[in-house]
Amino acid sequence: MYHPRFKGSYYEAGFKFGSMMKKNGVDVFKFAKQPEEQLKFGIQCIEVCKKWYPAILEEMQGIADGLEMSFEKLAAWLFCIYCYTQDNWCTCIACKDDDHIFFARNSDFMSVVKDLTISAYYRLDNAYSFIGNTTAFVQMEDGVNEHGLAVGLNFIVPKVIAPGLNAGILVRMILEKCKTTKEAIELLKQVPHSSSHSLLIADASGDMVVAECNAKEVVFRGYDDNFVVSTNDFKTPTMKKYKVSDVPDTIHSQERYSVAMNALAKHTYSLSFVQDLLAGKYGFMCQYETPDIFDTIWASVYDLKNGKHYRCEGNPSRNMFKEDVRMKKSS
Repeated sequence: MYHPRFKGSYYEAGFKFGSMMKKNGVDVFKFAKQPEEQLKFGIQCIEVCKKWYPAILEEMQGIADGLEMSFEKLAAWLFCIYCYTQDNWCTCIACKDDDHIFFARNSDFMSVVKDLTISAYYRLDNAYSFIGNTTAFVQMEDGVNEHGLAVGLNFIVPKVIAPGLNAGILVRMILEKCKTTKEAIELLKQVPHSSSHSLLIADASGDMVVAECNAKEVVFRGYDDNFVVSTNDFKTPTMKKYKVSDVPDTIHSQERYSVAMNALAKHTYSLSFVQDLLAGKYGFMCQYETPDIFDTIWASVYDLKNGKHYRCEGNPSRNMFKEDVRMKKSS
């Protein structure tokens, strides 16, 4: 896992990262090749982003310049992620009691990218600083910002898509622009969504929610609960009609959801409990049958009450969690 740090303008951050990839021989061109349909869709998303999140386009321009490649092709590819891909899965949980507020997430993905994953620390101009983890770049899959707001995504196979902002862009946007869960809820109500996804959001006051979203609707659940869970399915009656029925649950989404819900309902919360839950000690969570092909490639735990952040780089059933102190050292 790479651990880059970015500061200054969005363009400067992008150019630094693009130049680093160029120097290290990373061939983004092979990832950014798209059919004409996807290229057109991505370009439409760029136009939407100009209204809602223009700063992120500056970062993409910087990356493209650093890589010496077409901005349009790079950005269009990034905006199509989560709209046309079907191989990224995960489990998000949040829980609280009188003494604890935890956000936690397992990131499940193709094992081939394990060594290319990124845990970045961003301190950009006119944005809240944050730590974010991702299998791509620019977009984030989970993270926590300087105000103790944490968010993580769950990919859901899309039945409908439309030009807008995808799940990874929205996680990044929330981390940079919102202090609280309520602010994140208001943002998600306004922006156009391109992909199908759920976002689990929790803040330092203990407010937590799951947003179930696609290009047509945004629904919230769990706001008044002491724990919430999201995997790779919609749970609200409103959103269940968007389920793609012919996709088998080979990634144990329903089982992971049930295991997490049952454990959170029965046990006392602590850091070790949350880490053990992600590690599969209460039932199936990360015990994939072919870890050389598909596996949990990192796990995150954010102790929002105490401002501490932990990450396991690799499958948590086989690897240790370590504290990430980057944000603490810069405060």
